[in-house]
Amino acid sequence: MVHCDSRRLGSRIGVLLSACALFGPTIAEGIEPAAPRRSAFRAQNAEEAAAWRAASRAELFRLMRMEDQIAAHRLDNQGRSALTLDARSLSTEPSPRGRFARHEIEIASRPDRRIRVVVTIPTNASPRATPAVVCIHGHGGNRNIVHDPSSPYRGFATALAESGYVTLSTDVGQHEVQGAERTLMGERLWDLMRVVDLAASRPEVDPRRIGCGGLSLGGEMAMWLGAMDERIAATVSSGFLTTMENLRVGHCMCWDFPGLQEGYEFADIYSLTSPRALQCQNGLRERLPGGFPIELAERAMADIRRAYRADERLDRVQLATHAEGHVFDVAFGKAFFDTMLGPSDSR
Repeated sequence: MVHCDSRRLGSRIGVLLSACALFGPTIAEGIEPAAPRRSAFRAQNAEEAAAWRAASRAELFRLMRMEDQIAAHRLDNQGRSALTLDARSLSTEPSPRGRFARHEIEIASRPDRRIRVVVTIPTNASPRATPAVVCIHGHGGNRNIVHDPSSPYRGFATALAESGYVTLSTDVGQHEVQGAERTLMGERLWDLMRVVDLAASRPEVDPRRIGCGGLSLGGEMAMWLGAMDERIAATVSSGFLTTMENLRVGHCMCWDFPGLQEGYEFADIYSLTSPRALQCQNGLRERLPGGFPIELAERAMADIRRAYRADERLDRVQLATHAEGHVFDVAFGKAFFDTMLGPSDSR
């Protein structure tokens, strides 16, 4: 079953339903069912769900060794952090069609670490009225590849930039822990939260309309950013909705850290996004082993929907399947952001 909302995503649904019958794989033998999780989502109503989210975020920040950073990351009522960004402009250039300007900006992630961010600003952006999307690359990529239309990302950052969004992208593919007593996933997540800090600080950006999206590792990091940073109003996670047992076969193990799988499944992490908007994308040509097949995605989405049902916000979550493989579907992603964030100040 294809779980796209046809009211939002239009006539492509009929094509994808046919494609599902043609390309949908069966679950391969050897992928074990999920083991019982200590902290799995079990809430029955919105009040219980809110309490579970608060407790789970606190536990996960502790497991990722981010407690001190989160304690110092106090936010004002505009979503701006008390921590200085010390932003420095490195370069500025217009886009080929003149619809936006591309800026290279360097910011402080930690006192001992600076990161570079590609920021696109629409040419006619209105003050505090423009939506923003943090665009996240995967393994082997960098902050520029999300703009490349010939890549698996299909240039989704440029598509958003040309249609009036502020976009921001940084490098998250490092595989070495750089800070003492940190974790790799914690460092990646913290860098992205600092990019959200930059978005919230921009005079053009409406801080209530910040989203994130990514593919593969980028889909994983979109999952984490949407789950753990409540400033993210809409998340598009492409090519990652699966189970932890599947990721133990033929995948880079950089996703794991002590204590994670004992308490949670990926569906639980996605459930932390509720009641904010979430789209997961999976390609029908994904295959096992090493892929993200639709059957595992549907199994995980059934768990995620329990959280949105408890919050009475099933209208904000969807599984968007497309007829390709491990790629970002730009049309689905942009339609979702347009609906949940809106590309103009008329929303």
